[in-house]
Amino acid sequence: MSGINFGVQVPHRGPMTDPDCVRAIVTETEKLGYGTLIVSDHIVVPKDISSRYPYSEEGSFPGQAGGECMEQLTLLAYVAALTSKVKLLTSVMVVPHREPLLAAKSLATTDQLSGGRVIVGCGTGWMREEFEAIGAPDFDKRGEVTDDYIRIFKKVWTDDDAAHDSPYSKFSNITFQPKPVQKPHPPIWIGGESGRAQRRVAELGDGWYPLGANPRSPLDSAERYAAGRDRLYEKVEAAGRDPADIALGYNAPFHSQTETKNRECGRLILTGSAADRAADIASLKEVGVGTIILNVHGQTLPETLDCMREFQEEVVPLL
Repeated sequence: MSGINFGVQVPHRGPMTDPDCVRAIVTETEKLGYGTLIVSDHIVVPKDISSRYPYSEEGSFPGQAGGECMEQLTLLAYVAALTSKVKLLTSVMVVPHREPLLAAKSLATTDQLSGGRVIVGCGTGWMREEFEAIGAPDFDKRGEVTDDYIRIFKKVWTDDDAAHDSPYSKFSNITFQPKPVQKPHPPIWIGGESGRAQRRVAELGDGWYPLGANPRSPLDSAERYAAGRDRLYEKVEAAGRDPADIALGYNAPFHSQTETKNRECGRLILTGSAADRAADIASLKEVGVGTIILNVHGQTLPETLDCMREFQEEVVPLL
């Protein structure tokens, strides 16, 4: 056993959102022994986007073409019904996009129906135009709103007499049932690579879940991840918490059987031969990473299934 939980993404846009493709990928994921399925989040895709996408060098959003996007929490519930073992990770939920009680209820319901398999990956969002289109809270206040809503999630998931009064939400004298299966609540993983995201982990999170492909905060090697982990642990300790209580995840959208060059023109982590990728995984495990999300999507369903099988058959045995 590798000691690492590997995960793949559920298609949420493009041609493979066909129900037959989604079912095939989801069921094969569990059959092959992957441990996590992730679901991404957009509600609408504006036709004109000036906001900078954080995960490309030029700042353009690859999902703008076509504009397809299945609703995250609905798709998460569907995936829960198709599976029995894998963890179900929102990757990430843009927390200010949804009224907090409704989001908390949806997540608690899926945790109930799945037997306690939900992990709530949380982010603040990056696209001002989407916030404005759906009537979300002020984009410039999205960090404050995210923190506020996460606190609401925790209250209603754990307190039988939950009440809240903030500039962004106010309620009292309510019954919130059923509560999640997981106690005290589903794990809350914070996405993002910035110092502010790490402070959110320290203050409110149960895990850190960065993407390796942010050109402004690259985590494209085990060494860079370790440096980021060390900065995180300083913040966790300053918040009076034990770093050992924080799960460490890693999303590698660049994973490929084809070797790719990194910023220094060396081999990019998790690209290339099975032996090279296995060595990279061992390095990430050494710095404490427990979950790695891999890009295994091809242009077609057969290509995708082949990529999923190649990793399990060629890389995992080397670990």
